[in-house]
Amino acid sequence: MKDLKKIKITKNGPYAVSGNIPLSRKIVISDEDGIPEKWGDGKNYEHENNYSLCRCGKSKNKPFCDGSHITTKFDGTETADNKPYLEDAEDTYGEELNLKDNTKFCSGAGFCHRLKGTWELTKSNNKYEKEAAIQQSCNCPSGRLCMYKKGKAIEPEFEKSIGVSHDKERDISGPLLVRGKISVESEKGKEYEKRNRVTLCRCGKSKNKPFCDGCHIDIKFNDKS
Repeated sequence: MKDLKKIKITKNGPYAVSGNIPLSRKIVISDEDGIPEKWGDGKNYEHENNYSLCRCGKSKNKPFCDGSHITTKFDGTETADNKPYLEDAEDTYGEELNLKDNTKFCSGAGFCHRLKGTWELTKSNNKYEKEAAIQQSCNCPSGRLCMYKKGKAIEPEFEKSIGVSHDKERDISGPLLVRGKISVESEKGKEYEKRNRVTLCRCGKSKNKPFCDGCHIDIKFNDKS
């Protein structure tokens, strides 16, 4: 049976979401040193079966679209190359673990900076540090980092859902967290690689549209929703 849950990129416009995909606030929770450690749950947003999410960053009804992309003449041209994730991923090897890293998907969330950093933790023989490496890679919202063990990917289990992210420590709103292998379709009708975790730009400034590249941090994007 065809899965009706999908996100369609519209020309210079919003993300058109179909299939009654759950939408909720997701909060970055930091450790005592102010470094992102885990995800917390915020409010659930009420919505119709089909709804539109702001992509230009200017809506006054965020995360939903209010038509501001028209008045601001938003240029939403897609620039992502749509290569498979593994094609450009670099490897870091440990005794048991293999961390794959594709930097073009980085959204600047910062979970990888805790302790020694995910790369060094991956190479460690310490049980606690290896577990931390796995946790950090799984918390990476964009899937830039993916951990493998004995050739098998270690992935968090997600229902198909969309998260509206916010970093409390920095008071900056981040990208849309698209979870559970939701189909993301380009303006021209081509499907991007279906992955368990991707992040979509909603500040309007990414150079890797439709994906987030961390520009929301530089402009201190805050949706106040």
